[in-house]
Order: sequence, then structure tokens, then C-alpha cells
Amino acid sequence: YAPGGDIRDQNYVFGYNFAMALEHVLKAAGNDLSPENIHKQAYSIRDLELPMLLPGIKVNTAPDDHMPVKQMQFMRFDGKQWKRFGEILTAN
Repeated sequence: YAPGGDIRDQNYVFGYNFAMALEHVLKAAGNDLSPENIHKQAYSIRDLELPMLLPGIKVNTAPDDHMPVKQMQFMRFDGKQWKRFGEILTAN
């Protein structure tokens, strides 16, 4: 809740997505909240879809890959709204 928040500030979206990813990690950790297990869970996320990412964009991590989002989709503004076009692209 931030009634005075600037809707152009992307940090709100980033923070919300980060919190949702953290919730996923903590649930995956179960009752073992040791730093080692939290680290293990954080680097084994598979196909997690977050509510503030475009549909189909997924979060994936691995012990040797700490970049969680590697996908994008082009959008264009039609004068009223942004519309997606083309396929979701994945970086190598």
C-alpha cells in the first residue's frame, strides 16, 4: 500500500516480483531454513511464473546460472495501449 507512490517507478514491480520469488524459495525450503538450504532452493527455481511478468515469461535459476529472467517479448504501442507481438524470445 503506497498511496503517494509514483506509478512510473519500476521499483514497485521489481519489489513485488522479488517478494513473490522469495515466497517461492521459502516454501520450497520447508522447515529447513538454514542458509545452505535457502541458497540451494534459490538456485534451483524451475519455470516459476510471477504475476508481474508477461504471461509465458518464466524464472529459472541454477547453481551456475544466477540470471533468473532470460526471456522477453516485443511490444508496440498502438496509441492507446501496449500490445505484444511475436514469440517469446529466450537468451542463450
